[in-house]
Amino acid sequence: MTTASDGLYPPQAPAQDQDASDDGRLYPGDTGQLPEPARCALVQLLSGPSLEQRRHPRLWPSLLQHEAPIRSRLADLFLELILDAERGIAFTRQADTGELEAPKLLRRSPLTFIDSVLMLYLRRVLVEAELRAQPALVDRDELADQLRLYEPADNTDRAGFERRVHNAIEKAKRNSLLAALKGNADRFEVSATLKLIFGPEEVEQLTAIYAALAANPGAERTAQHTEEYRP
Repeated sequence: MTTASDGLYPPQAPAQDQDASDDGRLYPGDTGQLPEPARCALVQLLSGPSLEQRRHPRLWPSLLQHEAPIRSRLADLFLELILDAERGIAFTRQADTGELEAPKLLRRSPLTFIDSVLMLYLRRVLVEAELRAQPALVDRDELADQLRLYEPADNTDRAGFERRVHNAIEKAKRNSLLAALKGNADRFEVSATLKLIFGPEEVEQLTAIYAALAANPGAERTAQHTEEYRP
């Protein structure tokens, strides 16, 4: 998944080089009505997985200022804006359209058992870090050790399990739920978006399911692709 950044919000060119006219058009043929910063915020929401105040400091104020029209444009696409102003996080998800068979714009990523275990652990790290008012930081080795706790006792394919552990961590990175720290590719910060994606009810349900699976490792093989998420 490609995640946009503040690079979507380019520096303004000199006035004589801009194609935008006095009527608000940003380029020839432009029929949009939102100002440029709000459009960049909208694109960030659509490209995903989230728009965060800390990571996108120039786009966040535009989102808050133009929240209503941005919500309207997302609704045109059958999408809902989830915005937590206190935490400084926003993302989109498919709107609940009831019996209306609306087209699906957002891709969903199936979660394997190992993926889900990782998400639950990362969310716990995030909650504990918030209580300490500190960044939620984790190491690759720490994550791998946590996931190895769920390796079936009768597993005969150790290399295959290690690949699944590696793939789960890489998947979290691709979906921007883990961001590598500068200068250390094996140390990550957990995205605060996780706390909104997995609410208390989802966490309680998944925890009960995986506690039962941990007690019966053989069932783990049947627990693939049972959960989905789209940050």
